[in-house]
Amino acid sequence: MSSPPIRGPIRILGIDPGLRRTGWGVIETDGNRLVFVGCGSVEPKEGLPLASRLLGIHEGLAAVLETFRPLEAAVEQTFVNKDGVATLKLGQARGVAMLAPAMFGIEVAEYAPNRVKKTVVGAGHADKSQILVMLKILLPKAEPKSADAADALAIAITHAHHRQSAALRLRVVGV
Repeated sequence: MSSPPIRGPIRILGIDPGLRRTGWGVIETDGNRLVFVGCGSVEPKEGLPLASRLLGIHEGLAAVLETFRPLEAAVEQTFVNKDGVATLKLGQARGVAMLAPAMFGIEVAEYAPNRVKKTVVGAGHADKSQILVMLKILLPKAEPKSADAADALAIAITHAHHRQSAALRLRVVGV
């Protein structure tokens, strides 16, 4: 009888895409244990043309990927709001946020905002202050400097909790 392989911690990058500020958060999960690794945000200079801002997001996330070397990544899905132009621009930032880990050979899972809130707080319509309270409990060493970095950590936590089902969905779909 052989014993199952010993798995080490899995490093996960959570990304909260945005044109002004793209939040990122890195955690490690080892079984049910979550460990804070790092967080921050990529902030392209204001007033740059859209293509330059997207390039800045890509370069910033590539630096995070190079520094922290995550094995898995997750991004928040775009919600559609009343301003179609803003939604389209956010979608472009989200595309860059998905491209950066993919260029490092990392599959990217996607989670709806309500699923992130429900996973971290227990309610799908939680507000940002409730997410921050739960982050302090789940990752006591985390001190996110922006709401975007906090959201990115929440996305990483969500992936840590749902990563097995996300991997199964990818295999079933054949992606």
